[in-house]
Amino acid sequence: MSVARTPPARAGSWPGVIEAYRPYLPVSAKTPVITLLEGNTPLIHSPALSERAGRRCRVYLKYEGLNPTGSFKDRGMTVAISKAVEAKSVAVLCASTGNTSASASAYAARAGLRSIVLIPSGAIALGKLSQALIHGAEVAAIEANFDACLALARELSARYPVTLVNSVNPHRIEGQKTGAFEICDALGQAPDVHLTPVGNAGNITAHWRGYREYRAKGRIRKLPVLLGFQAAGAAPIVRGRVVPRPKTIASAIRIGNPASWRSAIIARDESRGAIASVSDRQILDAYRLLAQEDGIFAEPSSAASVAGLLASAKAGYFARLGRGRPLTIVCILTGHGLKDPERAIKSSQMPPTLPPSLTAVAKAVGLGRR
Repeated sequence: MSVARTPPARAGSWPGVIEAYRPYLPVSAKTPVITLLEGNTPLIHSPALSERAGRRCRVYLKYEGLNPTGSFKDRGMTVAISKAVEAKSVAVLCASTGNTSASASAYAARAGLRSIVLIPSGAIALGKLSQALIHGAEVAAIEANFDACLALARELSARYPVTLVNSVNPHRIEGQKTGAFEICDALGQAPDVHLTPVGNAGNITAHWRGYREYRAKGRIRKLPVLLGFQAAGAAPIVRGRVVPRPKTIASAIRIGNPASWRSAIIARDESRGAIASVSDRQILDAYRLLAQEDGIFAEPSSAASVAGLLASAKAGYFARLGRGRPLTIVCILTGHGLKDPERAIKSSQMPPTLPPSLTAVAKAVGLGRR
């Protein structure tokens, strides 16, 4: 398995996405940079998925779970929090299914700001909630789904002097587009196909913006086809209507009314791509495949992109798109598997308790007798 890393923008250690891509971001010399050295995540070649994608396909995994708080959210949060400090904010606010709260609370702590988090009661993975709590966030569990929490957060930010740092904050999208920059820098060009999970739709929006900006600056010559995947029980864009009660095991994309819905449609159409849905079963199968064949532990929501890859390959999509030529394909893995350890345990067989006997242990682990 080969790993490509984006080269640093300057000599020495990686400086974080703001300094690495300063000319492309809405910052100035007056902007205080709040960073945890996010970005520069690995682009990992997957032989297993390359074989499954079809003849002459080369599949890479952009593993965003290796950002400081374990998800892609850090890319946007470094910009959003830096701009909040520049604007003299004293507190930031977000609604979250988990990853946004973890990132916002960490960067707020770094900046010396208060962080306030609204979460859907009982609908957030403990790994993510633990991050917000340990960073000192003031967390309120609301008896409602994410969409209602976001509506409440927007109203609060309109009435009180707090900065909303959900992806409706344009600085979040600006930071998240750096993921596309890194992919191009690592490959030397844009991929032919870019696959990503779709929840609130900020990522697909941001990545398309990044690719378009890189082409406008002459850094790449072509643009990729974008394929986005929602969970079947939370697929408002696919259905063409709001889903009032979204249901899926992939909590990070359990969203029934995406904030970036319109811009996701634009990205889909301009790239000549598609936004489709995958079942929870397909997501869990891809989740285990990543862990057991590529050695990558990603959260279930991340696996939606891989589930989409497998479904697209089975339908002959890549064969038709490539028409015999090689294809470079990138799947975005949005977060680390330790965000949701309960799901990993539920998806695995728990080990038996054994006596301290050589024979019993050897038999149990399949070593047989010597």
